[in-house]
Parts: sequence; C-alpha cells; structure tokens
Amino acid sequence: MGILAWIVLGLLVGVLARFLMPGTQPLGIIGTILLGIVGAVVGGFIGIQMGWGNVHGFDLRSLGLAILGGVLVLFLVRLFQQGS
Repeated sequence: MGILAWIVLGLLVGVLARFLMPGTQPLGIIGTILLGIVGAVVGGFIGIQMGWGNVHGFDLRSLGLAILGGVLVLFLVRLFQQGS
C-alpha cells in the first residue's frame, strides 16, 4: 500500500477504534491517524501470530484486525496514562 492509503486507513481505523472505546482522548487528527496506523501494524502482527494468514491489501479481515489492534493500542495508552 502507498503512503496515502496508509494515512486513509489509519484515519478510518483510528476513528473506529475511538468510537468503539469511548472516553476522552486528547488526540487530534494526526494522533488519530497514528493510532490507526499503529493499530493496523499491531493487528496484522497479531493476525500472523494467531495463524490467520498474512494481510495483503485491504479487505474486511484486514480492516477487522486493524480495528482490533487500534482498540488494543488505545487500551494500552489509557492504561499507562492512568498509571502516571
């Protein structure tokens, strides 16, 4: 995927992850995009480790894994913010 596709996917995944895990997140648009991109990478890694195959391109499975990774990253960020 090209850089523009990563940005669009990151924005979509970041918005969906923030919607699924409501609360106050002081993230702007750049933070939401970065959350989505990191979530996509984490979700892809989890999918590969669980034996669900490689993620090649954009489909519903890769979108689901990316959202799962985004929610996980958002949960971990909140967990570390509460601890400090």
